[in-house]
Amino acid sequence: MDKNSIIGFVLIGVVLIGFSWYSQPSQEEQRAQFVKDSTAQANRAKAEKAAKAAAFKKKQETQQKIQEDTTALFYTALTGQAREITLHNDKVELTFSTKGAQVKKAVVKNYRDNITGGKGVVLFQGNDQSLSYTLAGKDFNISTADLYFQPSAVSDTTITFTAQAATGKTISLVYRLGHDYMLHLALQADGMEGLFAPNTNTMAINWQDKVRQQEKGFNFENRYATLTYHESEGGTDYLSETSEKIDKDIEANIDWVAFKNQFFSAVMIAKKDLGDHALLTSIPLQKETGYLKQYEAKMKSFFDPSGKVPSEFDFYYGPNDFRLLQKVEKENAFGKDLQMQRLVYLGWPLFRYINRWFTIYVFDWLSKWFPMGVVLILITLLLKAITYPMVKKSYMSSAKMRVLKPKLDAATRQYDKPEDQMQKQQAMMAEYAKYGVSPLSGCLPMLIQMPIWIAMFNFVPNAIQLRGQSFLWMHDLSTYDPIFQWNANIWLIGDHLSLTCVLFCAAQIIYSWFTMQMQKDQMVGQQAEQMKMMQWMMYLMPLMFFFIFNDYSSGLNFYYFISLIMSAGIMYALRKTTNEEKLLAILESRYKENQNNPKKMKGMMARMQALQQMQQQQMEEQRRKQDEMNRKKKGL
Repeated sequence: MDKNSIIGFVLIGVVLIGFSWYSQPSQEEQRAQFVKDSTAQANRAKAEKAAKAAAFKKKQETQQKIQEDTTALFYTALTGQAREITLHNDKVELTFSTKGAQVKKAVVKNYRDNITGGKGVVLFQGNDQSLSYTLAGKDFNISTADLYFQPSAVSDTTITFTAQAATGKTISLVYRLGHDYMLHLALQADGMEGLFAPNTNTMAINWQDKVRQQEKGFNFENRYATLTYHESEGGTDYLSETSEKIDKDIEANIDWVAFKNQFFSAVMIAKKDLGDHALLTSIPLQKETGYLKQYEAKMKSFFDPSGKVPSEFDFYYGPNDFRLLQKVEKENAFGKDLQMQRLVYLGWPLFRYINRWFTIYVFDWLSKWFPMGVVLILITLLLKAITYPMVKKSYMSSAKMRVLKPKLDAATRQYDKPEDQMQKQQAMMAEYAKYGVSPLSGCLPMLIQMPIWIAMFNFVPNAIQLRGQSFLWMHDLSTYDPIFQWNANIWLIGDHLSLTCVLFCAAQIIYSWFTMQMQKDQMVGQQAEQMKMMQWMMYLMPLMFFFIFNDYSSGLNFYYFISLIMSAGIMYALRKTTNEEKLLAILESRYKENQNNPKKMKGMMARMQALQQMQQQQMEEQRRKQDEMNRKKKGL
């Protein structure tokens, strides 16, 4: 930068500073502006407060009107004493209240309560859950939650609730419990067709539930507690499990809504869809409350005022078991493809296909003969057997590069300067081509194994078969196995130390060290320098895994531990059984064969040349970006 440029910049700076000082408002003007801004802010706050108060008042008035309208028509059904009636079978026990004719307690039998240690899992009870149907007439509204129903036709699996209006008009809710986890409801209004507008064909539904903590690990269970729904013309989706609060307006019609935690769900299924902009809400709750999330679903569904066609629903209160959900769905009489098995999350499409068509079948077959801990070991063995050819191919590629290292050092010795790195890479590629070795052939087989790891990451935490199953020192494979616990919550660690997580991280360190020892023998020049940085990254990864997996299930950590130990064992066995002198002799023989076959040599050289060109383009692009950054720095 010359002298004139410097003077120009200084003058520009003086002008800008002078103009800013000249245009600065006086203290009186600043004080007046402050008063004006403060007044405007106070007015906005006052307006927002008034708007919220008006909205709250309107909501109260609407609720009061519904109650008043219901009182006008069903005054005989607004008084009474709530009674409890129970339906049950071998799978569930459902307790109904005559007020509102709704399920007030749902117990899933044959499963242990992991919080209290008792028999049966209580999905909800008391005021944890509420479900009301609102019918909008010409001049009135009817809310079933406010009515006292009279029970009739009571048996172990059936019950009819009837609310009698003053004029003999009735609303009835007929429940029928199946032989497993499905409850059928038919809601019907009799003799009331003249009280509704001619175009009335829907009713409003408000369903709320506080989802209980069922498992020992609050944070881990909370990751899998989601409000899930299925669109009639689409797939299954869910509200985010990590956001503070979610209100989602669903424009499409939906077949069902599920209030789901990790291993159990309460599902509402409609015969005629749940649509017209359903509003779904999910609010996470604090650990101290004993609940995971507060769910709410405001929906509309079919209603026939004439009473000729009932409004039909199915309710599922049961476990998130993939095979069971498939079976139960077939019992649904609505003739829909509900895809309820999607309540068991199996991962993104690629990983879901692996779990859906491989892992589940193998898991189901093995679990018939072995305990769950042994099943995890056998699945690991099977996966290692399947991937062994790829692992061996990857290892042999590394071994070839290792035995060729002295020749690579000799071929690249003249390119020691930093500016000669491109020539060094080209010389290395040429040397590899002579012996028919591809430096990339060992990478792809290892990458193919990654989807299996990720698929198991999604499968194991959602496998209810592991819940309550013990193995070795692990009392429950579905949750963490603490060797130390404390009352305080330590950042990134929590309130416990999981033994299987420690073993998994230790195995990761051993495996990383073992692979690094083999790979460093094959690195040349700049690759060796990059390898030092990779070593630090590989050794820091287990530490990162510890903070992530300390709260995860012992079954998942145990699977990863066994998998890494087996991988290290396979690599060690391959190293011991590979005769590197014999391998070098084979490569020398191939080199002579390639010399006698110019076409084959030319083809390999062409592939290597293409690879070199790609690398050269990448380096030139990096150099160009670096030059641009340097020019910008000089310009500043």
